[in-house]
Amino acid sequence: MSRTVPREARGRRRTRALAACALLAALAAAGAAGCQVEDEGEGEDGGERSSPFTGRPAERGAPVLAVKIDNAPQARPHTGLGEADLVYVEQVEAGLSRLVAVYASRLPDRVGPVRSARESDLELLRQFGEPALAYSGVQSRLRETVDDAPLFPVSPDAAPDAYRRDEARAAPHNLYVRPAAVLDAAPGASTADDIGFTFGAPPEEGGEEAASHRVAYPNAAFDFTWSADRETWEVAMDGTPAPGVAPATVVVQEVTVRESEYHDYLGNFTPYTETVGSGEAVVLRDGRAFAAEWERPSERSGTEFTTPDGSPLNFAPGQVWVVYAQA
Repeated sequence: MSRTVPREARGRRRTRALAACALLAALAAAGAAGCQVEDEGEGEDGGERSSPFTGRPAERGAPVLAVKIDNAPQARPHTGLGEADLVYVEQVEAGLSRLVAVYASRLPDRVGPVRSARESDLELLRQFGEPALAYSGVQSRLRETVDDAPLFPVSPDAAPDAYRRDEARAAPHNLYVRPAAVLDAAPGASTADDIGFTFGAPPEEGGEEAASHRVAYPNAAFDFTWSADRETWEVAMDGTPAPGVAPATVVVQEVTVRESEYHDYLGNFTPYTETVGSGEAVVLRDGRAFAAEWERPSERSGTEFTTPDGSPLNFAPGQVWVVYAQA
């Protein structure tokens, strides 16, 4: 499947491919072997391309919307999570967790419950260019930083008509957002583009059978169980199944999680998840677990995942979950 790749990345890959062709030509008998290198990206007809987030067919020019989602037990079941292209899982105060759901391919009518943003969300989202961000707010000391960040922050204060409270649930776990209304308030939001993922067949070698996999924070746990019938992973949070959520690929990415300068009203420091750098990961796909390495050189860069020998590690087409775990 094709995907949009930055020009410098295409150049590096083209150079490597040409070098491989030259080697094959030198080893093969004259005329016995040939090699053709094609630029990656959209087809000549400018038609539908595959999503850089899921590897599935997607409309070109779709804006990117990130939604900060509550993940306390009182917030479940979630609404609209199954339609996300990407779901990031991060640790917050007191060892709990929250989610960042990223939408471009599909836009549900309603998403939530929505909660407040954190400082490390700004670093995470920079790879999407200048996306729209739906969130319930931030603490006062962080407000100016969010306002100055290269994104379109759309809170209830900025677009009150985009948000509604569900009276059937208790506050603060009852705020829901209408994605279309958020994007109306952020007409300049960046469109979906390459963030380093590749999609396709799994590595021919390596990988271990993995019927299930667990990631635990101090006060939160995520279980991923392979469904051979659906060819996706079933997700449970703190032992509770998440209906309608079925990622094809789950990435457990080992990162540094440190204290930030912010804390909640109880004095619990807000963790800062460092998503720029490099490290190890486990990629779950097709009922197997593959050892991987990850690299993100800068905030503007996407994250590339490779096998231990340096080859791109393809994801299975479909929804992707990235779970940040303490290295």
